[in-house]
Amino acid sequence: MYYYVKNLQFPIDIKHRNPELAKVIVSQYGGPDGELSASLRYLSQRFGMPDKNSKAILNDIGTEELAHLEMVGTLVHQLTEGLSIEEIKRAGLDVYYTDHGLGVYPQSAAGLPYNAVSLAVKGDPVADLTEDLAAEQKARATYEKLIDLSKDDPDVVNVLRYLREREVVHFQRFGEALNGVQEKLYQHNQFYLNK
Repeated sequence: MYYYVKNLQFPIDIKHRNPELAKVIVSQYGGPDGELSASLRYLSQRFGMPDKNSKAILNDIGTEELAHLEMVGTLVHQLTEGLSIEEIKRAGLDVYYTDHGLGVYPQSAAGLPYNAVSLAVKGDPVADLTEDLAAEQKARATYEKLIDLSKDDPDVVNVLRYLREREVVHFQRFGEALNGVQEKLYQHNQFYLNK
Protein backbone atom coordinates (compact mmCIF):
# COMPACT_ATOMS: atom_id res chain seq x y z
CA MET A 1 0.00 0.00 0.00
CA TYR A 2 1.23 3.49 -0.78
CA TYR A 3 0.91 6.60 1.28
CA TYR A 4 0.79 9.79 -0.79
CA VAL A 5 2.13 13.01 0.70
CA LYS A 6 0.75 16.00 -1.16
CA ASN A 7 4.09 17.81 -1.60
CA LEU A 8 6.88 17.32 -4.04
CA GLN A 9 10.06 15.70 -2.79
CA PHE A 10 11.89 18.91 -3.77
CA PRO A 11 10.12 22.26 -4.24
CA ILE A 12 9.62 23.44 -7.82
CA ASP A 13 8.85 27.07 -8.62
CA ILE A 14 9.79 27.89 -12.20
CA LYS A 15 9.63 31.63 -12.80
CA HIS A 16 10.36 31.69 -16.55
CA ARG A 17 8.54 29.67 -19.18
CA ASN A 18 10.83 27.80 -21.52
CA PRO A 19 9.08 25.48 -23.97
CA GLU A 20 12.35 24.50 -25.66
CA LEU A 21 13.62 23.20 -22.33
CA ALA A 22 10.33 21.43 -21.58
CA LYS A 23 10.67 19.69 -24.96
CA VAL A 24 13.86 17.92 -23.80
CA ILE A 25 13.05 17.49 -20.10
CA VAL A 26 9.92 15.51 -21.04
CA SER A 27 12.28 12.66 -21.93
CA GLN A 28 12.83 12.06 -18.21
CA TYR A 29 9.05 11.73 -17.92
CA GLY A 30 8.41 9.15 -20.62
CA GLY A 31 11.67 8.43 -22.41
CA PRO A 32 13.46 5.06 -22.27
CA ASP A 33 15.69 6.13 -19.37
CA GLY A 34 13.05 8.24 -17.65
CA GLU A 35 11.22 8.03 -14.38
CA LEU A 36 8.15 6.16 -15.67
CA SER A 37 10.31 3.32 -16.97
CA ALA A 38 12.36 3.25 -13.78
CA SER A 39 9.37 3.12 -11.45
CA LEU A 40 7.57 0.38 -13.39
CA ARG A 41 10.79 -1.61 -13.86
CA TYR A 42 11.68 -1.67 -10.18
CA LEU A 43 8.16 -2.26 -8.93
CA SER A 44 7.86 -5.20 -11.36
CA GLN A 45 11.29 -6.67 -10.66
CA ARG A 46 10.76 -6.78 -6.90
CA PHE A 47 8.56 -9.86 -7.27
CA GLY A 48 11.50 -11.90 -8.56
CA MET A 49 13.90 -11.02 -5.75
CA PRO A 50 15.02 -13.86 -3.44
CA ASP A 51 15.03 -11.95 -0.14
CA LYS A 52 13.15 -9.30 1.80
CA ASN A 53 16.01 -6.80 1.66
CA SER A 54 16.29 -6.70 -2.13
CA LYS A 55 12.49 -6.62 -2.46
CA ALA A 56 12.37 -3.68 -0.04
CA ILE A 57 15.08 -1.79 -1.92
CA LEU A 58 13.27 -2.22 -5.24
CA ASN A 59 9.96 -1.23 -3.67
CA ASP A 60 11.45 1.86 -2.00
CA ILE A 61 13.28 3.07 -5.09
CA GLY A 62 10.38 2.25 -7.42
CA THR A 63 8.09 4.29 -5.22
CA GLU A 64 10.56 7.16 -5.09
CA GLU A 65 10.78 7.10 -8.88
CA LEU A 66 7.03 7.74 -8.96
CA ALA A 67 7.73 10.87 -6.90
CA HIS A 68 10.39 11.84 -9.43
CA LEU A 69 7.90 11.30 -12.25
CA GLU A 70 5.65 13.80 -10.52
CA MET A 71 8.53 16.26 -10.22
CA VAL A 72 9.50 15.98 -13.89
CA GLY A 73 5.85 16.39 -14.90
CA THR A 74 5.66 19.49 -12.71
CA LEU A 75 8.79 20.90 -14.38
CA VAL A 76 7.37 20.34 -17.87
CA HIS A 77 4.02 21.80 -16.84
CA GLN A 78 5.52 24.92 -15.26
CA LEU A 79 7.85 25.48 -18.22
CA THR A 80 4.91 25.44 -20.66
CA GLU A 81 2.01 26.81 -18.63
CA GLY A 82 0.16 29.62 -20.39
CA LEU A 83 2.09 29.52 -23.67
CA SER A 84 0.54 31.33 -26.61
CA ILE A 85 0.07 29.60 -29.96
CA GLU A 86 2.93 31.72 -31.34
CA GLU A 87 5.27 30.57 -28.55
CA ILE A 88 4.22 26.96 -29.11
CA LYS A 89 5.00 27.22 -32.84
CA ARG A 90 8.31 29.04 -32.27
CA ALA A 91 9.45 26.30 -29.87
CA GLY A 92 8.58 23.55 -32.34
CA LEU A 93 5.90 22.19 -30.01
CA ASP A 94 3.09 22.49 -32.55
CA VAL A 95 3.12 18.74 -33.32
CA TYR A 96 3.08 17.91 -29.60
CA TYR A 97 0.36 20.52 -29.01
CA THR A 98 -1.79 19.02 -31.78
CA ASP A 99 -1.91 15.66 -29.98
CA HIS A 100 -1.60 16.65 -26.30
CA GLY A 101 -2.27 20.36 -25.90
CA LEU A 102 -0.08 21.52 -23.03
CA GLY A 103 -0.68 18.30 -21.11
CA VAL A 104 2.29 16.29 -19.89
CA TYR A 105 2.51 13.20 -22.09
CA PRO A 106 5.05 10.37 -21.61
CA GLN A 107 7.43 10.53 -24.53
CA SER A 108 11.11 10.90 -25.32
CA ALA A 109 12.71 14.19 -26.32
CA ALA A 110 12.65 12.84 -29.89
CA GLY A 111 8.85 12.58 -29.68
CA LEU A 112 8.61 8.78 -29.40
CA PRO A 113 5.75 7.77 -27.08
CA TYR A 114 6.50 5.77 -23.96
CA ASN A 115 7.10 2.09 -24.67
CA ALA A 116 7.08 -0.64 -22.03
CA VAL A 117 9.90 -2.44 -23.87
CA SER A 118 12.28 -0.33 -21.77
CA LEU A 119 11.15 -2.07 -18.55
CA ALA A 120 13.76 -4.85 -18.78
CA VAL A 121 12.29 -7.35 -16.33
CA LYS A 122 14.17 -10.67 -16.72
CA GLY A 123 13.11 -12.55 -13.59
CA ASP A 124 16.73 -13.26 -12.71
CA PRO A 125 17.82 -11.22 -9.67
CA VAL A 126 21.43 -10.74 -10.81
CA ALA A 127 20.43 -9.74 -14.35
CA ASP A 128 17.69 -7.40 -13.09
CA LEU A 129 19.86 -5.66 -10.49
CA THR A 130 22.70 -5.29 -12.99
CA GLU A 131 20.22 -3.71 -15.40
CA ASP A 132 19.09 -1.40 -12.59
CA LEU A 133 22.66 -0.25 -11.95
CA ALA A 134 22.98 0.63 -15.63
CA ALA A 135 19.56 2.31 -15.68
CA GLU A 136 20.53 4.60 -12.81
CA GLN A 137 23.75 5.57 -14.58
CA LYS A 138 21.84 6.31 -17.80
CA ALA A 139 19.38 8.48 -15.86
CA ARG A 140 22.26 10.28 -14.11
CA ALA A 141 23.93 10.94 -17.47
CA THR A 142 20.66 12.26 -18.93
CA TYR A 143 20.17 14.60 -15.97
CA GLU A 144 23.72 15.90 -16.45
CA LYS A 145 22.97 16.64 -20.11
CA LEU A 146 19.74 18.39 -19.11
CA ILE A 147 21.68 20.46 -16.55
CA ASP A 148 24.06 21.51 -19.34
CA LEU A 149 21.07 22.61 -21.44
CA SER A 150 19.44 24.43 -18.49
CA LYS A 151 22.37 26.49 -17.18
CA ASP A 152 20.48 29.77 -17.79
CA ASP A 153 17.72 28.87 -15.32
CA PRO A 154 18.80 28.11 -11.73
CA ASP A 155 15.23 27.16 -10.78
CA VAL A 156 15.38 24.28 -13.27
CA VAL A 157 19.03 23.39 -12.59
CA ASN A 158 18.43 23.00 -8.84
CA VAL A 159 15.64 20.48 -9.43
CA LEU A 160 17.70 18.58 -12.01
CA ARG A 161 20.70 18.45 -9.65
CA TYR A 162 18.50 17.05 -6.90
CA LEU A 163 17.16 14.36 -9.24
CA ARG A 164 20.67 13.53 -10.46
CA GLU A 165 21.88 13.06 -6.89
CA ARG A 166 19.01 10.68 -6.14
CA GLU A 167 20.09 8.57 -9.13
CA VAL A 168 23.55 8.27 -7.54
CA VAL A 169 21.99 7.14 -4.25
CA HIS A 170 19.81 4.61 -6.09
CA PHE A 171 22.89 3.24 -7.85
CA GLN A 172 24.55 2.70 -4.47
CA ARG A 173 21.47 0.98 -3.04
CA PHE A 174 21.21 -1.33 -6.04
CA GLY A 175 24.89 -2.20 -5.56
CA GLU A 176 24.11 -3.20 -1.96
CA ALA A 177 21.16 -5.29 -3.14
CA LEU A 178 23.25 -7.02 -5.82
CA ASN A 179 26.00 -7.85 -3.32
CA GLY A 180 23.41 -9.32 -0.93
CA VAL A 181 21.72 -11.37 -3.65
CA GLN A 182 25.03 -12.70 -4.96
CA GLU A 183 26.12 -13.69 -1.44
CA LYS A 184 22.80 -15.46 -0.89
CA LEU A 185 23.13 -17.30 -4.22
CA TYR A 186 26.76 -18.21 -3.45
CA GLN A 187 25.77 -19.68 -0.07
CA HIS A 188 22.91 -21.58 -1.72
CA ASN A 189 25.24 -23.04 -4.36
CA GLN A 190 27.88 -23.95 -1.74
CA PHE A 191 25.25 -25.91 0.19
CA TYR A 192 24.49 -28.05 -2.86
CA LEU A 193 28.18 -28.43 -3.83
CA ASN A 194 29.05 -29.72 -0.34
CA LYS A 195 26.29 -32.34 -0.15
